[in-house]
Amino acid sequence: MSESTTLWPFRVAVLVPCYNEEAAVATVVADFRKALPAAEVYVYDNNSTDRTAAVAREAGAIVRSERRQGKGHVVRRMFADIEADIYVLVDGDATYDAPSASRMIDQLLDEHLDMVVGLRVDQSQAAYRRGHRIGNRLFTGFLASTFGHTFKDILSGYRVFSRRFVKSFPVLSGGFEIETEFSVYALELSLPVAEVGTPYYARPEGSFSKLNTWQDGLRIFNTMLKLNRLERPLRFFSAIGIVFALLSIAFGLPVVITFLETGLVPRLPTAVLSMGLMIMALLSASSGLVLDTVTRGRREMKMLAYLSQPPLGRS
Repeated sequence: MSESTTLWPFRVAVLVPCYNEEAAVATVVADFRKALPAAEVYVYDNNSTDRTAAVAREAGAIVRSERRQGKGHVVRRMFADIEADIYVLVDGDATYDAPSASRMIDQLLDEHLDMVVGLRVDQSQAAYRRGHRIGNRLFTGFLASTFGHTFKDILSGYRVFSRRFVKSFPVLSGGFEIETEFSVYALELSLPVAEVGTPYYARPEGSFSKLNTWQDGLRIFNTMLKLNRLERPLRFFSAIGIVFALLSIAFGLPVVITFLETGLVPRLPTAVLSMGLMIMALLSASSGLVLDTVTRGRREMKMLAYLSQPPLGRS
């Protein structure tokens, strides 16, 4: 245990969303109670069909439940219900390193940050499946190209937040894409964040992953496209407009050449199609301009909600 752990004058809450983690949740609760003895450990059971809630309660956690299925729904409930100064969010599968929490909190306080992400460092081949590793790199690259390069592991489930972040963050997603939403929110408001390397272990025996590589990957990718449309509308709709404009030129150029040579328009339907595509291109670009103004207003409101919370950190 870090010496500074006993010196924090702040309320620390460990948030553990769980679904069928009977085999691992007791270890998670015990490890974090040992690593952060002054913290309160909350386990939110998400319709588990095993003894997750009972085992967590026996291990000393404060156990509550969320009926709407999905990690995003659980996180929304946690952020709304729990009052603390520092929040540690961790999965209930015993794959993350509890002693790293004090180091992450120290960095959050010393550098006056709003989020510290646990950058996963594999401790065994079984800890991080190849498909998930490739998908994480692809999504991280996509996020960097759209919102700027800050994170190396946007899908990490191990994070430390300030109260200012938690109480101003509008949780919109319902599932595992919540990690992507955290990252995008921090990037769009240019919040002070950091990553800290932490050991990442394989699940204990008897514990099984609830993730589906392809299904969850498509959901996360869809979330990133949606956030790109919502947060970068000018770029998104301008790209669509450029596609329509190129198609319009491709269809319309032969018609224009024929008209210049003969004075006739023999392919009237093609000319109408070309004109329609160009109109759609202009409408798309105009929509992007209007929505970009709306997005700036929404971003200002988010920033005002963020600034309404007091800062946290060491002087």
